[in-house]
Amino acid sequence: MVSLVKTHTPPPQAQFDDLLIWVFIALLSIGLVMVYSSSIATAEGSKFTGHQASYYLMRHSLFIVVGLLAGLFAFQVPVQMWQTWSPYLFMAGTVLLVLVLIPHIGREVNGSRRWLSLFVFNLQPSELMKLFAVMYAADYTVRKGKIKHLFMKAFLPMFAVMVMVGTLLLLEPDMGAFVVILSIAICTLWLGGFNVKVFGALVVALPLAFAALIFSSPYRMQRVIGFMDPWADPYGKGYQLSHALIAFGRGEWLGVGLGASVEKLFYLPEAHTDFLMAVIAEELGLAGVACVIVLFALVVIRSFQIGRHAAFLERNFSALVAQGIGVWIGVQAMINIGVNMGVLPTKGLTLPFLSFGGSGVVVNCIAAAVLLRVDYENRRIARGLPV
Repeated sequence: MVSLVKTHTPPPQAQFDDLLIWVFIALLSIGLVMVYSSSIATAEGSKFTGHQASYYLMRHSLFIVVGLLAGLFAFQVPVQMWQTWSPYLFMAGTVLLVLVLIPHIGREVNGSRRWLSLFVFNLQPSELMKLFAVMYAADYTVRKGKIKHLFMKAFLPMFAVMVMVGTLLLLEPDMGAFVVILSIAICTLWLGGFNVKVFGALVVALPLAFAALIFSSPYRMQRVIGFMDPWADPYGKGYQLSHALIAFGRGEWLGVGLGASVEKLFYLPEAHTDFLMAVIAEELGLAGVACVIVLFALVVIRSFQIGRHAAFLERNFSALVAQGIGVWIGVQAMINIGVNMGVLPTKGLTLPFLSFGGSGVVVNCIAAAVLLRVDYENRRIARGLPV
């Protein structure tokens, strides 16, 4: 007898995090539109660009395509292979940081030596180092898991490595990248369960170290002075920040309209890179700024959720990599937005996924792919499937 009761077939489980994919697409799309909007005047007025209004748009589009292709390749790499190669990648990144400092090899722009010329484009090793630091810190924490309570054997080696990398970054100088990489390392060790007393000491020592770095460097001291009261010298030390604040003020709730920014017309320096958020605030208002912040918040939240799922499956390296990427994107976005809003001193940090810059966009896409790979493997392992 044929049963008249219809059997219920459960829907197949998704293999990918659709929400996270759409968030990354949204960030890249907003970045493409806003880079074009903020760079038209600069491109038209520059001999370097051949007075082509679409110069930065075309280059940024190319960077996104290269980043997506690099991301597709990175997604094919199993997380286990990333763990195996993480120490070697970190050493390669360190070598690149050394090469940047060698005259006639490293390229100097605006007093900073941060780029290696590859003829077609400039490579910024500090961007690669952020990704390598995530993987190295995760691998180190997993390897030292049995002795993580020992200060001398567990913490000091990592501290020595961070001092070495930090010294190379400060010689460029690239204080912003140093802060991000240091945040990645500290948060990864914390999430990995390292000794709480160590972090108590860090809470005391780090502010003192940062104060020493500021007072020992005249240009950093000038940035802090300009940050504290940009209106005291609006045509000098406070010029960039004062115009960023004007852009935020003009934007109000809904902005002056896409493409209608005044500050990008040669008033606000680095409008398409470090101060892209100020142009977003002017053209799209509080609504646009809130939208971008929500997208970054979703990336951070999903990163920690993916990491927690990996930890539940006893995939400790994958868990720390996912959470490390969340820390990296969250801290860098927070610093960039804070600088644009005048709540943090000016630093040369771009807005992840949005700002113009080949190295940053490509490395951000690779990091997104690695995060999606961790989630993909979590889902397959949870269903008993091979990865």
